[in-house]
Amino acid sequence: MAKQSWSATGRRKRATAQVTITSGTGNISVNGVDVDTYMPDKILVLDLKQPLVLTNNENRFDITVTVKGGGYSGQAGAIRLGITRALLKFDSNTLPTSDTSYRKILKANGMITRDPRVKERKKYGLKKARRAPQFSKR
Repeated sequence: MAKQSWSATGRRKRATAQVTITSGTGNISVNGVDVDTYMPDKILVLDLKQPLVLTNNENRFDITVTVKGGGYSGQAGAIRLGITRALLKFDSNTLPTSDTSYRKILKANGMITRDPRVKERKKYGLKKARRAPQFSKR
């Protein structure tokens, strides 16, 4: 019998993460590499594991992630949102109003909302999005 899995997509800045969770022992692999090896900073690893910690599922699921684009911070945010959405699919049979529902726990901690902040485009006549050329009186 095949293992049941739940998939979701997370995005942050320019990064996109495809996350698949299956029942397992808590292994997380990002692009075929262990998450502790892939991420240069341990704070980013703690950040992306936050939905699992809040729902007490650190050692319950094996997580496989394919992430593209952006930097490490954006990728960690994208993975965190993908994990959150996959957990919501896993817990879809529980009533959202019950105290043990993942949706209620994750929403209270701000995990469900996608962070909409992205880099602003460069404008014509400017050096960057808002930075104007230096003014010279003479």
